[in-house]
Amino acid sequence: MTTPADYLDFAYRTALAAGEVTLPHFRVPITVVDKGVGGYDPVTAADRDAEAVIRAEIAKAFPEHGIRGEEHGHEPGRSPLTWVIDPIDGTRSFITGQLHWGMLVALNDGDRVLCGLAHQPFVGETFLAVAGGPARWRRGAEERTLATRRCPGVADAIVACTTPDMFATPGSLAAFERVRAKAKLTRYGGDCYAYCLLAMGLIDVVIESSLKAWDVQALIPIVEGAGGTLTSWDGGPCDEGGDVVACGDPALAPEVRALLAGR
Repeated sequence: MTTPADYLDFAYRTALAAGEVTLPHFRVPITVVDKGVGGYDPVTAADRDAEAVIRAEIAKAFPEHGIRGEEHGHEPGRSPLTWVIDPIDGTRSFITGQLHWGMLVALNDGDRVLCGLAHQPFVGETFLAVAGGPARWRRGAEERTLATRRCPGVADAIVACTTPDMFATPGSLAAFERVRAKAKLTRYGGDCYAYCLLAMGLIDVVIESSLKAWDVQALIPIVEGAGGTLTSWDGGPCDEGGDVVACGDPALAPEVRALLAGR
Protein backbone atom coordinates (compact mmCIF):
# COMPACT_ATOMS: atom_id res chain seq x y z
CA MET A 1 0.00 0.00 0.00
CA THR A 2 1.32 3.42 -0.95
CA THR A 3 1.53 5.73 2.08
CA PRO A 4 1.46 9.54 2.17
CA ALA A 5 5.20 9.41 2.89
CA ASP A 6 5.70 7.36 -0.29
CA TYR A 7 3.71 9.89 -2.27
CA LEU A 8 5.78 12.71 -0.79
CA ASP A 9 9.01 10.96 -1.78
CA PHE A 10 7.65 10.67 -5.32
CA ALA A 11 6.69 14.35 -5.31
CA TYR A 12 10.17 15.29 -4.13
CA ARG A 13 11.92 13.36 -6.87
CA THR A 14 9.55 14.74 -9.47
CA ALA A 15 9.97 18.32 -8.25
CA LEU A 16 13.75 18.00 -8.51
CA ALA A 17 13.41 16.85 -12.14
CA ALA A 18 10.91 19.57 -13.00
CA GLY A 19 13.07 22.17 -11.28
CA GLU A 20 15.89 21.45 -13.68
CA VAL A 21 13.55 22.44 -16.52
CA THR A 22 13.03 25.91 -15.01
CA LEU A 23 16.67 26.85 -14.46
CA PRO A 24 17.71 27.47 -18.10
CA HIS A 25 14.96 30.13 -18.22
CA PHE A 26 15.94 31.91 -15.00
CA ARG A 27 17.84 35.22 -15.13
CA VAL A 28 18.02 35.17 -18.91
CA PRO A 29 15.86 36.94 -21.52
CA ILE A 30 12.56 35.06 -21.71
CA THR A 31 9.24 35.57 -23.45
CA VAL A 32 6.50 36.46 -20.99
CA VAL A 33 2.82 36.11 -21.86
CA ASP A 34 0.13 37.95 -19.91
CA LYS A 35 -2.78 35.60 -19.21
CA GLY A 36 -4.77 38.68 -18.20
CA VAL A 37 -6.54 37.02 -15.30
CA GLY A 38 -7.22 39.51 -12.50
CA GLY A 39 -4.75 42.10 -13.78
CA TYR A 40 -1.22 41.35 -14.96
CA ASP A 41 -0.83 37.56 -14.77
CA PRO A 42 2.46 36.48 -16.39
CA VAL A 43 3.33 32.98 -17.58
CA THR A 44 6.45 31.64 -19.28
CA ALA A 45 7.70 28.50 -20.95
CA ALA A 46 9.31 27.60 -17.63
CA ASP A 47 5.87 27.44 -15.96
CA ARG A 48 4.32 25.36 -18.72
CA ASP A 49 7.25 23.01 -19.26
CA ALA A 50 7.77 22.32 -15.54
CA GLU A 51 4.12 21.44 -15.07
CA ALA A 52 4.26 19.20 -18.14
CA VAL A 53 7.17 17.27 -16.57
CA ILE A 54 5.28 16.78 -13.32
CA ARG A 55 2.10 15.71 -15.09
CA ALA A 56 3.98 13.19 -17.23
CA GLU A 57 5.62 11.62 -14.18
CA ILE A 58 2.28 11.38 -12.37
CA ALA A 59 0.65 9.81 -15.43
CA LYS A 60 3.37 7.15 -15.53
CA ALA A 61 3.45 6.38 -11.82
CA PHE A 62 -0.21 6.86 -10.89
CA PRO A 63 -2.35 6.83 -14.04
CA GLU A 64 -5.56 6.59 -12.02
CA HIS A 65 -4.91 9.85 -10.15
CA GLY A 66 -6.38 13.20 -11.07
CA ILE A 67 -4.20 16.22 -11.82
CA ARG A 68 -5.11 19.85 -11.18
CA GLY A 69 -2.53 22.36 -12.36
CA GLU A 70 -2.44 26.09 -12.88
CA GLU A 71 -1.16 25.99 -16.44
CA HIS A 72 -2.65 22.84 -17.99
CA GLY A 73 -5.98 22.53 -16.21
CA HIS A 74 -7.84 19.77 -14.42
CA GLU A 75 -7.79 16.13 -15.51
CA PRO A 76 -10.12 14.15 -13.24
CA GLY A 77 -8.89 10.68 -12.35
CA ARG A 78 -10.52 7.35 -11.58
CA SER A 79 -9.22 7.68 -8.01
CA PRO A 80 -10.27 10.32 -5.46
CA LEU A 81 -6.58 11.27 -5.20
CA THR A 82 -5.70 14.44 -7.07
CA TRP A 83 -2.33 16.14 -7.46
CA VAL A 84 -2.51 19.93 -7.17
CA ILE A 85 0.35 21.75 -8.91
CA ASP A 86 1.69 25.27 -9.23
CA PRO A 87 4.84 24.85 -11.33
CA ILE A 88 6.14 28.33 -10.48
CA ASP A 89 4.43 30.14 -7.64
CA GLY A 90 5.86 33.63 -7.88
CA THR A 91 6.25 34.05 -11.64
CA ARG A 92 6.62 37.81 -11.15
CA SER A 93 9.67 37.13 -8.98
CA PHE A 94 10.92 34.57 -11.51
CA ILE A 95 10.80 36.96 -14.46
CA THR A 96 12.55 39.70 -12.49
CA GLY A 97 15.38 37.43 -11.34
CA GLN A 98 14.36 37.43 -7.68
CA LEU A 99 14.50 34.34 -5.49
CA HIS A 100 11.06 34.24 -3.88
CA TRP A 101 9.46 31.70 -6.19
CA GLY A 102 8.98 27.99 -5.91
CA MET A 103 7.32 24.87 -7.21
CA LEU A 104 4.28 23.68 -5.24
CA VAL A 105 3.06 20.07 -5.35
CA ALA A 106 0.30 18.66 -3.13
CA LEU A 107 -1.75 15.47 -3.04
CA ASN A 108 -5.42 15.76 -2.03
CA ASP A 109 -7.61 12.73 -1.24
CA GLY A 110 -10.87 14.57 -1.88
CA ASP A 111 -11.27 15.63 1.75
CA ARG A 112 -7.89 17.01 2.73
CA VAL A 113 -4.29 17.47 1.68
CA LEU A 114 -2.23 14.35 2.40
CA CYS A 115 1.21 15.83 1.73
CA GLY A 116 2.85 18.82 0.14
CA LEU A 117 6.14 20.41 -0.79
CA ALA A 118 7.61 23.69 -1.95
CA HIS A 119 10.83 23.45 -3.97
CA GLN A 120 13.11 26.31 -5.02
CA PRO A 121 15.41 24.91 -7.74
CA PHE A 122 17.90 27.80 -7.94
CA VAL A 123 18.62 27.77 -4.20
CA GLY A 124 18.12 24.02 -3.97
CA GLU A 125 15.82 24.20 -0.95
CA THR A 126 12.78 22.04 -0.40
CA PHE A 127 10.17 22.37 2.34
CA LEU A 128 7.99 19.29 2.75
CA ALA A 129 5.56 17.53 5.06
CA VAL A 130 3.01 14.77 5.35
CA ALA A 131 -0.25 15.89 6.96
CA GLY A 132 0.00 15.33 10.69
CA GLY A 133 3.76 14.89 10.58
CA PRO A 134 6.71 17.22 11.09
CA ALA A 135 7.69 19.74 8.45
CA ARG A 136 11.21 19.37 7.11
CA TRP A 137 13.74 21.48 5.24
CA ARG A 138 16.03 19.73 2.80
CA ARG A 139 18.94 20.83 0.63
CA GLY A 140 21.01 18.07 -0.89
CA ALA A 141 22.10 15.75 1.91
CA GLU A 142 21.21 18.32 4.60
CA GLU A 143 17.88 17.99 6.37
CA ARG A 144 16.31 19.39 9.51
CA THR A 145 12.93 19.65 11.19
CA LEU A 146 11.17 23.00 11.03
CA ALA A 147 9.50 24.85 13.89
CA THR A 148 7.64 28.13 14.04
CA ARG A 149 8.40 30.59 16.80
CA ARG A 150 6.28 31.95 19.60
CA CYS A 151 4.87 35.46 19.20
CA PRO A 152 2.82 36.96 22.05
CA GLY A 153 0.93 39.55 20.01
CA VAL A 154 0.57 41.35 16.69
CA ALA A 155 2.64 44.26 18.02
CA ASP A 156 5.59 41.84 18.19
CA ALA A 157 4.92 40.23 14.83
CA ILE A 158 6.62 40.29 11.44
CA VAL A 159 3.87 40.20 8.82
CA ALA A 160 4.31 39.19 5.19
CA CYS A 161 2.18 39.64 2.10
CA THR A 162 3.11 39.20 -1.55
CA THR A 163 1.54 42.50 -2.57
CA PRO A 164 -1.28 44.72 -1.30
CA ASP A 165 -2.55 44.70 -4.90
CA MET A 166 -3.95 41.21 -4.28
CA PHE A 167 -6.70 42.62 -2.05
CA ALA A 168 -9.51 42.95 -4.57
CA THR A 169 -11.91 45.06 -2.50
CA PRO A 170 -11.52 48.13 -0.29
CA GLY A 171 -12.80 46.04 2.62
CA SER A 172 -10.17 43.32 2.26
CA LEU A 173 -7.40 45.91 1.89
CA ALA A 174 -8.64 47.71 4.99
CA ALA A 175 -8.66 44.41 6.89
CA PHE A 176 -5.03 43.80 5.98
CA GLU A 177 -4.12 47.36 6.91
CA ARG A 178 -5.55 46.90 10.40
CA VAL A 179 -3.04 44.12 11.02
CA ARG A 180 -0.17 45.81 9.17
CA ALA A 181 -0.59 49.04 11.13
CA LYS A 182 -0.25 47.22 14.44
CA ALA A 183 2.62 44.89 13.45
CA LYS A 184 6.28 45.45 14.22
CA LEU A 185 7.39 44.97 10.61
CA THR A 186 5.78 44.16 7.24
CA ARG A 187 7.55 42.63 4.26
CA TYR A 188 6.24 42.22 0.71
CA GLY A 189 7.09 40.00 -2.25
CA GLY A 190 7.33 36.58 -0.62
CA ASP A 191 4.82 34.47 -2.60
CA CYS A 192 5.03 30.84 -1.41
CA TYR A 193 8.38 31.51 0.22
CA ALA A 194 6.80 33.64 2.93
CA TYR A 195 4.93 30.61 4.27
CA CYS A 196 8.14 28.58 4.21
CA LEU A 197 9.96 31.29 6.15
CA LEU A 198 7.11 31.29 8.66
CA ALA A 199 7.63 27.53 9.04
CA MET A 200 11.33 28.23 9.67
CA GLY A 201 10.43 30.60 12.51
CA LEU A 202 11.52 33.80 10.74
CA ILE A 203 8.09 35.35 10.02
CA ASP A 204 5.03 35.37 12.28
CA VAL A 205 2.03 36.09 10.05
CA VAL A 206 1.23 35.82 6.34
CA ILE A 207 -1.97 37.48 5.12
CA GLU A 208 -3.10 37.08 1.52
CA SER A 209 -6.19 37.21 -0.66
CA SER A 210 -7.48 36.02 -4.03
CA LEU A 211 -5.48 32.77 -3.88
CA LYS A 212 -6.26 29.60 -5.82
CA ALA A 213 -6.13 26.00 -4.62
CA TRP A 214 -2.71 25.44 -6.22
CA ASP A 215 -1.34 28.49 -4.38
CA VAL A 216 -2.04 27.10 -0.94
CA GLN A 217 -2.64 23.34 -0.71
CA ALA A 218 1.02 22.30 -0.72
CA LEU A 219 1.75 24.84 2.01
CA ILE A 220 -0.90 23.65 4.48
CA PRO A 221 0.97 20.55 5.79
CA ILE A 222 4.26 22.51 5.84
CA VAL A 223 2.89 25.31 8.01
CA GLU A 224 0.91 22.96 10.24
CA GLY A 225 3.78 20.48 10.51
CA ALA A 226 6.02 23.26 11.78
CA GLY A 227 3.49 24.16 14.48
CA GLY A 228 1.55 26.94 12.80
CA THR A 229 -1.95 27.44 11.41
CA LEU A 230 -3.06 28.14 7.83
CA THR A 231 -6.75 28.90 7.45
CA SER A 232 -9.26 31.24 5.87
CA TRP A 233 -9.59 34.64 7.51
CA ASP A 234 -12.49 33.36 9.62
CA GLY A 235 -10.56 30.30 10.78
CA GLY A 236 -12.11 27.80 8.38
CA PRO A 237 -10.47 25.57 5.77
CA CYS A 238 -8.57 27.31 2.97
CA ASP A 239 -7.96 24.37 0.63
CA GLU A 240 -9.57 26.23 -2.27
CA GLY A 241 -7.65 29.44 -1.59
CA GLY A 242 -9.45 32.75 -1.25
CA ASP A 243 -8.57 34.93 1.75
CA VAL A 244 -5.94 33.07 3.79
CA VAL A 245 -3.92 33.76 6.92
CA ALA A 246 -1.00 31.82 8.37
CA CYS A 247 0.17 32.28 11.95
CA GLY A 248 3.34 30.72 13.25
CA ASP A 249 2.08 30.82 16.82
CA PRO A 250 -1.48 29.41 17.00
CA ALA A 251 -2.08 31.57 20.09
CA LEU A 252 -1.66 34.64 17.87
CA ALA A 253 -4.38 33.58 15.41
CA PRO A 254 -7.43 34.85 17.37
CA GLU A 255 -6.01 38.37 17.59
CA VAL A 256 -5.10 38.40 13.89
CA ARG A 257 -8.53 37.11 12.85
CA ALA A 258 -10.27 39.65 15.09
CA LEU A 259 -8.35 42.48 13.45
CA LEU A 260 -9.15 41.13 9.98
CA ALA A 261 -12.83 41.02 10.96
CA GLY A 262 -12.72 44.56 12.34
CA ARG A 263 -13.38 43.54 15.91
